[in-house]
Amino acid sequence: MTTTSARPQFAAPARTIREVDYGFFGPGSPTWKVWTAPTALIGFQRAVTLEHFDPDLTAAVADVGGIYSDPRGRLDHTFAYFLIAAVADSRMAIEASEHLMQVHAKATGIEPISGKRYSANNPDSQLWIHVTGWHSVLKCYEMYGPGPLSPEEEQQYWAECVVAAELQTCRPSDVPTSRAEVREYFEQVRPKLCSSERARRGMHYLLFTPSEKGMKLWAGSRLVAPAAIATLPKWMRETGGFDQPGALDLAYRPAVRAAMAALRNDRLEGRVAKNFIGAMTGRLLTEHMRAGVPRNPVTVTPAQAKELYGRAARSTG
Repeated sequence: MTTTSARPQFAAPARTIREVDYGFFGPGSPTWKVWTAPTALIGFQRAVTLEHFDPDLTAAVADVGGIYSDPRGRLDHTFAYFLIAAVADSRMAIEASEHLMQVHAKATGIEPISGKRYSANNPDSQLWIHVTGWHSVLKCYEMYGPGPLSPEEEQQYWAECVVAAELQTCRPSDVPTSRAEVREYFEQVRPKLCSSERARRGMHYLLFTPSEKGMKLWAGSRLVAPAAIATLPKWMRETGGFDQPGALDLAYRPAVRAAMAALRNDRLEGRVAKNFIGAMTGRLLTEHMRAGVPRNPVTVTPAQAKELYGRAARSTG
């Protein structure tokens, strides 16, 4: 028996992306730099594909639907959430995270391989989503964008990754704080990862979306997929059943780097995000690029933001 809503949706709050403050990281932070680079579009496809290695997430996606009925809508809402957590003001980020946890609370059921109950809000599954997301956008930034961050910026990036995890159900002590700890995390969880028939279907659907779901998504997924696959280790490619020749990896890299350099034009990047990911992501990215100084030009912690804008504060305000 599975308990789900018809299709959980995440909706960005009906206000602009940065009104009250600079959120959790602020201008000049490596998080702003990496998450708003055009390479994040490739990193995002990489991340949502890797989600399916977690059997509980595969079950949640398959049971709830979304991907197969409206793949573009699900991708748009997912990327919008990551973008809000990275660059929005703290009010929008807190409201978005609380809404998403409510949505995930309805996504529960029985995972068919183990026969155990799953929940989309399970801390281990949420950690897998979080780490693969932050690692994927950084990996693609390095490979197809400006290149590696400085050692100081990378240290700060992973510290900011821990801060962003406070918006989910992850246990703070479990969140990697460095590239070395990310590698350790992947080695630790690898025995628990699984590629079932449903998982492979989901991965291939996101990498190579069928044309009946829209020609823009069909074309966009096929352009981006080889670039995303080229960043993955051999064991993930083979386990997921989407390996490709090494010659394609090598040929794709300079072409993708040139395309990403062209997309550094803010207006063009916003249009591409809107056309190939979705309207919500395109709107948020454009708002980020055009946003001026917020009312209170400071950064805050998630704990402070929850006190100001969380559900408890709203109910008494």
